Amino acid sequence: MLCLKHLNRSIQRYLSSVTKPLPADVKVLDHSYSRDKFTNITSRIASHVGRNLHLQKFHPLNIVQQRITNYFYQNFVSAGRSPIFSLYNNLSPIVSVNQNFDSLLIPKDHVSRCKSDCYYINSELLLRAHMTAHQSELLLAGLNNFLMVGDVYRRDEIDRSHYPAFHQLDAVRLRTRDELFPSDSSLQIFEQGNNTDSFGGQEKQACHTLEAAKLMEHELKSTLEGLATHLFGDVEYRWVDTQFPFTQPSWELEVFYNNDWLELLGCGIMRQPILTNSGISDRIGWAFGIGLERVAMCLYKIPDIRLFWSKDSGFLCQFKTHNINEAITYKEISQFPQCTNDLSFWLPENAEFSSNDFYDLVRSEAVI
Repeated sequence: MLCLKHLNRSIQRYLSSVTKPLPADVKVLDHSYSRDKFTNITSRIASHVGRNLHLQKFHPLNIVQQRITNYFYQNFVSAGRSPIFSLYNNLSPIVSVNQNFDSLLIPKDHVSRCKSDCYYINSELLLRAHMTAHQSELLLAGLNNFLMVGDVYRRDEIDRSHYPAFHQLDAVRLRTRDELFPSDSSLQIFEQGNNTDSFGGQEKQACHTLEAAKLMEHELKSTLEGLATHLFGDVEYRWVDTQFPFTQPSWELEVFYNNDWLELLGCGIMRQPILTNSGISDRIGWAFGIGLERVAMCLYKIPDIRLFWSKDSGFLCQFKTHNINEAITYKEISQFPQCTNDLSFWLPENAEFSSNDFYDLVRSEAVI
């Protein structure tokens, strides 16, 4: 039975550690940032920043990124057969509140801004909660078709399918009037005399013509249905209406995989004020975002999202392949840390061998 005196001492030590003054600065990626009342990033989460699993050769997340990227490189090409999509996979995970929320028209009172949902470095900076946080900066740089890949962070429970650090791939595609309607000068992108934005329901934005909205919806859905087939083969899929602050209308794509419906991605027609605020007045766009872990867990039968952060060679070596389309099935590894004294050896083919031969060799030669 636990002594009350010892219990009281333990509680006092815990309370002392909780109330211990915190350092004035927060260090992330070897940079120091001023701490304030918004700061809630932990050292454990900060240690994940910079791991860049999606850039690690032969890592399953890197393989999935390559497969999705190749799909866009192959299906969207210029007249000279060069890919028109550009890839950005090394953007800083530290973003401003404006990048993560304001530039995407996320309301000030939206639940996604809460400290309970995000990892704030201070009141001005946080770890990005989605790759969409980089959308406006790349639009301002004059890009029309691009992919963004990286690690994102949300304060979430931890279990087999949830982890506060994961990876996303986002895409944006813009079209001009001439690209949408090359053979009909009477068709336009925008409604004449109505340049306002509507929100709610699944109706088109008020500023878009019905023809432009429907054509963009068709291209978006056709593209993503093709991506689902590219990743999973001939699968059943369905579209589900949803809402996002930065697209209108919005959908989720679900695929029927392993006898269950899997939410694969979210997408929609970009809200026009996002483009307008980025200095773009003559284009309409679509965008989508997909979680890399979710895809990899299905493709490779990986049972626990925490395994992606493993440094165990028993996990990583399973994905060492020069054919990124190879069917790989994950094999369970030990839950215990690797032992540096593990031994491996090879025997001639058809050689006679007994495990006791090895044991006797060790007993004879090992230094005790």
